[in-house]
Amino acid sequence: MPTEIPSVADGMQRMDAALVRCDDVARTYGSGPAAVVAVHGLDCHVPPGARIAVVGPSGSGKSTLLHLMAGLDRPTAGKVSHPGIDGADADTLTRHIGVVFQGPSLLPPLTVAENVALPLRIDGVPETEADDRAQVALARLELTELARRLPDELSAGQAQRVAVARVLARRPRLVLADEPTGQLDRATGRQVLAILLGTAQELGAAVLVTTHDPRIARALDVRWYMADGRLIRPEAGDGGDDRTDHPTDQRSSGGEKT
Repeated sequence: MPTEIPSVADGMQRMDAALVRCDDVARTYGSGPAAVVAVHGLDCHVPPGARIAVVGPSGSGKSTLLHLMAGLDRPTAGKVSHPGIDGADADTLTRHIGVVFQGPSLLPPLTVAENVALPLRIDGVPETEADDRAQVALARLELTELARRLPDELSAGQAQRVAVARVLARRPRLVLADEPTGQLDRATGRQVLAILLGTAQELGAAVLVTTHDPRIARALDVRWYMADGRLIRPEAGDGGDDRTDHPTDQRSSGGEKT
């Protein structure tokens, strides 16, 4: 049987009011001999206030797990639920779960400010308030001077920071960030992560970050280790063990991943 991964909470809500919960969740792409197993049966949950790093090499299943938690993909077995989010239909999840994608995600015809404000307007936030919240988020990420630029006028690092600002402007209850510092230099990556965690603290939001960088992982309270589509080694982030690239207690090899 899978072992449940322990999490941390800020004490503001009950531990069982998980923002997202995975029960024996698996995801397989294709069928027959060509089937690719991205995630094996996982049990885990993210309670309010959690600060979790999911660490593992490329292809270990980190991104697939994040997409399943966000409701962007469906498991082929098991169940993903959101007991701490009332009325967790697709629209509700979109409003309460903010996703920072690993690849480009800005709309090319819109300016930076318009990209950040657009999800708020879709949510029905009045135009003036949406624009104000977008400007505040851009200022947090030190992007105010880029507000009128188009995405193709940005560097990859600047575009990633805009994507973080867009998520924070929406004030989600859960932030799922897929390698959010992967396109940034070390100093900028640390700054962006600090802003992400600081803003989440103000909002009372939980944060789950996928990363292969042990320095990023150490900034969060709990580390989950993934290999071969399995969560194999949960550990409190007390700074006493940084073996994020070489987990030592892998219990099974599993199949291929995406």
